[in-house]
Amino acid sequence: MKWVRPLILFGIGGTIYVLIELIARGRSHWTMFFVGGLAFYLIGCINELEKKEILLRWQMAAGAGIITGLELIFGIIVNIILGWNVWDYSTLPGNLLGQICPQFTVLWFFLSAVAVYLDDWIRYLLWGEKRPKYKF
Repeated sequence: MKWVRPLILFGIGGTIYVLIELIARGRSHWTMFFVGGLAFYLIGCINELEKKEILLRWQMAAGAGIITGLELIFGIIVNIILGWNVWDYSTLPGNLLGQICPQFTVLWFFLSAVAVYLDDWIRYLLWGEKRPKYKF
């Protein structure tokens, strides 16, 4: 049954990310469910790597790196190779191949805090894991 937990977290993350895009942009793409689900699951794994508590700001920085990395990988595949044009940051300063940019990495930093909190509380409420406590 251990494989069910990652699937549930993945599904929650994917659904939330698509909803965020629908609210913010008025549209999304089915591939964003996978980007959001994988990002949410990986951000949740940050606490699992260490026995000691990691400062929230470092979890947020790691989350921003995870999301930016996934965005680059998925962007190269879905936008450049497959030509689906799901997003394009080429007009923003500092962009890399039009797939990532510093402005969105900053946004992902703050969005990661939401993911950390949500993942921790889901784990606490659904599976009785340790009650979340945060150090800034």
